[in-house]
Amino acid sequence: MKPCLVLLIPVLPILSACVRVPTARVVAEQKAFEPVQRVLEKGCVHCHGDNRLSSMPSIESSRTLARLVGTGKWIVPGRPELSRFYQVVVFPDEVPGAMPPTGHAISSKDAAILKQWILDGAKVPAGPKIHFTPLGQMPRSM
Repeated sequence: MKPCLVLLIPVLPILSACVRVPTARVVAEQKAFEPVQRVLEKGCVHCHGDNRLSSMPSIESSRTLARLVGTGKWIVPGRPELSRFYQVVVFPDEVPGAMPPTGHAISSKDAAILKQWILDGAKVPAGPKIHFTPLGQMPRSM
């Protein structure tokens, strides 16, 4: 029995290095981001996900979303009024460029979730990539 224990002891550090347990901070970030993720999956990912046109910004995962955040980018942390991402979701349907396409506007509650997220710094959770999955029926474009 002792030889088995001797053999296992050197292996345990290798095995524990392979298992990544999210830290409490990462779990808290992911939990706080869930309402934003739900809005994206309901209203954005159908067209801006895996099957998007090359001219459209990608919102297929937390990593691609993070690339849109920053000064001078689509999402300006703390400044929804300067964030093109937020502007297009609050445009009335009759305004060209309103997103989602005409007749599929997001609810005022969902717009408020996005606005608050941007006001709070537009933080995208660290840790493993979150892949966004479209929810509900795909909106039709004009």
